[in-house]
Amino acid sequence: MAVTNENLAEVVRILKRALKGLPDPSVTLAGKRWQSPFLVLISCILSLRTKDETTLPASERLFALADTPEKMLKLKAKQIEKAIYPAGFYKTKARNILGICHDLITKFDSKVPEDIDTLLTLKGVGRKTANLVLTEGYGIPAVCVDTHVHRISNRSGYLKSENPHETEMILRERLPKRYWIDYNAMLVTWGQNICKPLSPFCAKCPIQGFCARRGVTKSR
Repeated sequence: MAVTNENLAEVVRILKRALKGLPDPSVTLAGKRWQSPFLVLISCILSLRTKDETTLPASERLFALADTPEKMLKLKAKQIEKAIYPAGFYKTKARNILGICHDLITKFDSKVPEDIDTLLTLKGVGRKTANLVLTEGYGIPAVCVDTHVHRISNRSGYLKSENPHETEMILRERLPKRYWIDYNAMLVTWGQNICKPLSPFCAKCPIQGFCARRGVTKSR
């Protein structure tokens, strides 16, 4: 058995019901809380290689100091570093945040771009971040792939790919567009809580009957 487009609607319905009560990813919470593409962008930068329980408090501390590109540029790098610590690579992220704010002001009239190619011109912004800004900041359908999305998409049998970039390209072709916005948040939450990288909780997974369990050698 595997997840396919033929059973995808049923799988999504079951997942959404099972996800109730589980915490949203930090960037999804940022989108709901601040409803600002700029703050979603900065929160995405902070989330890179950083756990959610660190990302959200770091975002809150920083946004209490500055919540626009203009205000952010008035801060020193050291002030940003102090606010976002212990986010991973906090010194590099502080420099990138200042560079992003400078570019937003000088090139885009302080507005976060609404297309992926332009977003990718900003320092420190990769495809994952750019796609998240579109979905969580603007509500624009985009396919964001992180390690959870890559792993579960392959594990479930929905696709077969070697890396997240390849997974994104396949999903853009195969995944019905109506699922694009929700796909990342669903699988990130599921991956953090149930479909873990090692020894996933298959016994209590409500979609186990649809899952190919590719690569799973040990489960709970």
